[in-house]
Amino acid sequence: MSIVSAARPRGRLGSWIVWICVAFFLVNLAALIFSVVVDSFGTRWFGGWLPEGFTKAWYSDAWEEFGLGDVLRVTLEVTLAVVAIALLLGVPAAYALARRDFPGKRIVMFLLFLPVLLPPITYGIPLATVLYKVHLAGTLTGVIAANLVPALPFVVLVMTPFVEQIDANVESAARMCGARTGQVFARVLVPLLLPGILAAGILVLVRTVAMFELTFLVADADSQTLIVALYSAAFTPGIRAAQAIDAMAVMYMAVSAVLLVIALIFVNPTQIVAQVREAQAE
Repeated sequence: MSIVSAARPRGRLGSWIVWICVAFFLVNLAALIFSVVVDSFGTRWFGGWLPEGFTKAWYSDAWEEFGLGDVLRVTLEVTLAVVAIALLLGVPAAYALARRDFPGKRIVMFLLFLPVLLPPITYGIPLATVLYKVHLAGTLTGVIAANLVPALPFVVLVMTPFVEQIDANVESAARMCGARTGQVFARVLVPLLLPGILAAGILVLVRTVAMFELTFLVADADSQTLIVALYSAAFTPGIRAAQAIDAMAVMYMAVSAVLLVIALIFVNPTQIVAQVREAQAE
C-alpha cells in the first residue's frame, strides 16, 4: 500500500508538470499571435500594452506594396495544379500499391515515401539544381514540379488505407457484369474513394500553401507563393513598415487556419500517422 500511495503523488506531480508546460507554450503562442494581429491594426506602438490608435490602412498598403493580388493568384494556380496532378497520379499509384504484390514493392514504397520522411531542404537543393539546369526554375512550371515531389507521396499515403478498406469482391463483381478496367475504376472505385480523394486533396492543398523551402529555392519574383512573399517582405533589404508586414502575416495565418480547419474535418490524423509508421517499419 505504501508503494502505491507513494507512486500516486509522483504520477500526479508529473501530470501537473506536463500541463503547466503545455499551458506555458499555449500562452506564449497566443501572446505572439495577439501581438502580430494588434500591430497590424496599430498606428504607433512604442510602449504600453496597446498601440496609440488603430487603423485598417496597413492592409491596403500591404496589398499594394507587396502585390498581394498577383501573389495570391500565383498561390492559387500552384496549389490547384499541384492538387490536380497529385490526385491524377497518386490515386492510381495508391491502388496499385494496395492491390498488387510485386518484387521490390517495399523498396518502391520506401523510395516513394522518402520525401515525406525527410526534411524538404535535404532534397530541395539538389532538386533546385536540376530545375535550374533544365531552365524550369523561376517559372510557374518549376514551382509546381518542385511541390509535386512531396505532394504525390502524400496522396499515396492518404489513399492507400482507403483502397485497402474496399472489398476486392466489389471489383470482381463489376468485372463479371462486363465492366472494363477503366469503367471499374471510374464508376465503382472513384465514388467509393471520394471521401479519401477529398481528404488527400485538402491535405495536399494545405501542405502546398505552407511549403516554404522548395518554393523558395525555385521561385522568382513572378512565381512566388504567399509564404515566400511574406519571407521576402520581412527579410530582404529595404525600408518597409512593420505593420504592413504584420498585416501580410495575418492574411497568411487566416488562410492557413481556414485550410487547417477544413483539413481536420476530412482527414483522420491517426490514420496518416499509422501509415507513416508502417512505411518506416518497412
